[in-house]
Amino acid sequence: MKRKLAAVAVLSATALLTGVVQVSTAAVADPAPHSRAADLIALANSQAAKVAHALALGGQEQLVAKDALVDADGTRHFRYERTFAGLPVLGGDLVVHQKADGSTTSVDKATGATIALPSLTPQIPADKAAAQATGAVQSTVGVTVDKDEAPLTAVHQTGTAELVVWATDGSPRLAYRTTVEGERADGTPSRQLLVTDAASGQVLSTHEEVQTAAGTGKGVFVGTVPLTTTQSGTTYSLKDASRGGQATYTLKSKTSGSGTLVANSTDSFGNGLASNAESAAVDAQYGAAATWDFYKNTFGRSGIKNNGVGAASRVHYGRNYVNAFWDDSCFCMTYGDGTSNTHPLTELDVAGHEMSHGVTSATAGLNYSGESGGLNEATSDIFGTMVEFYANLAADKPDYLIGELININGDGKPLRYMDQPSKDGSSADYWSPSVGDLDVHYSSGVANHFFYLLAEGSGAKTINGVSYNSPTANGSTLAGIGRDKAAQVWYKALTTYMTSTTDYAGARAATLKAASDLYGANGAEYNAVAATWSAVNVN
Repeated sequence: MKRKLAAVAVLSATALLTGVVQVSTAAVADPAPHSRAADLIALANSQAAKVAHALALGGQEQLVAKDALVDADGTRHFRYERTFAGLPVLGGDLVVHQKADGSTTSVDKATGATIALPSLTPQIPADKAAAQATGAVQSTVGVTVDKDEAPLTAVHQTGTAELVVWATDGSPRLAYRTTVEGERADGTPSRQLLVTDAASGQVLSTHEEVQTAAGTGKGVFVGTVPLTTTQSGTTYSLKDASRGGQATYTLKSKTSGSGTLVANSTDSFGNGLASNAESAAVDAQYGAAATWDFYKNTFGRSGIKNNGVGAASRVHYGRNYVNAFWDDSCFCMTYGDGTSNTHPLTELDVAGHEMSHGVTSATAGLNYSGESGGLNEATSDIFGTMVEFYANLAADKPDYLIGELININGDGKPLRYMDQPSKDGSSADYWSPSVGDLDVHYSSGVANHFFYLLAEGSGAKTINGVSYNSPTANGSTLAGIGRDKAAQVWYKALTTYMTSTTDYAGARAATLKAASDLYGANGAEYNAVAATWSAVNVN
């Protein structure tokens, strides 16, 4: 079932596009029972003690299997990490190479040094070590250390300093490992892993874990924007390692398959025209990044499923396809090129809308029918709109209009209006017993109207050049609590209290609980939520 600008539709022929390879093999995997990843890792771990003994490792040292590969002839390659007295040994990793019969032929070690520490008691406490590491990174704020990286503009410590053994330089010693996160001037996230001496505080190693290329693109709707790309040799591709590996593929007018990763010989994509195949890809890649950033920075959610995995985007789906959809089965977002293949549906709030269906699927799982279906659709309109406000692009000024730039109806009007949903001729402004009988895109009007009123209040006003005039069912006057608080209430309700069958009465209860959790029972926000539901006739 495909849903217009909404879909959690399933394409049965669609391939998985996550790009995650569970186990690599040098050639063809060993057909034996242990060829499976889990079995190979288990086999490597079962031999860990024997390998440690053969290598004459000390009694406090242990090996933990990290990876396992099997060649076509059955030759095995077991990669191990090492611990000392339970502490990770940085630079202690090794690879054991075996014949098919299990006999070891050779071992490659990261260090040949013997690990023998005089003490496991650090001279510097963990909190001081973390502060020292953070301070070391903060000292580089505003300074361009690498010509390929923008300078840091913000820094904060993540977690605590972890005690480790530093053996990378061949002189094993007690150390701390600390992660320090930040942001660069161009918006690229920074995540630096620092190792500091546990006796002196000296920085032994620093590693930027976010490796990106700083690309640019000009989309049909987003205008000229920065893109986080991946460089391989002389080729740049629309793949973003800093956001869970999310990437954009072109289907080249096909309706199935994973498509081809959009790539270029330069780190610049598109020219802003729909006739350029890369322009829609720029919109899609930027939309996925903006959606990721919105959820991460607003709610602390790491990706659609909150598992750190980025979604795939597919552009140029079919011919004259006037739609866009999210598909859970391939964990991917797909866009058609519209009428005459010249009007791609890659607008920013469409991207946020569709991918938010994935968030709903991963959380409340609202059924796509009746009132719960309207809530499902409204959730995507709400967060698609919030993505637009979050990005705050000059080329696509944020508003409470849905799909206002794609001109899907051919009359220049948006698909939906959140301030007064009935302006589209079909959507409901207020709840009634028959709302659940409407198409979910129209029954969503009640929740869309609720969110607008909760965020902005009732009556006439102009926001970013767009005029609104939102009425209420009971003639009440509402002030609004601001879109940021309104979004927090809706997200909390969705992820904590709503279920697959939640209806509008249930949504009222869920948002009141959320408001109570976030801002206190019977506080201003709680009372505003209650009053706003009454304003759309949900009592």
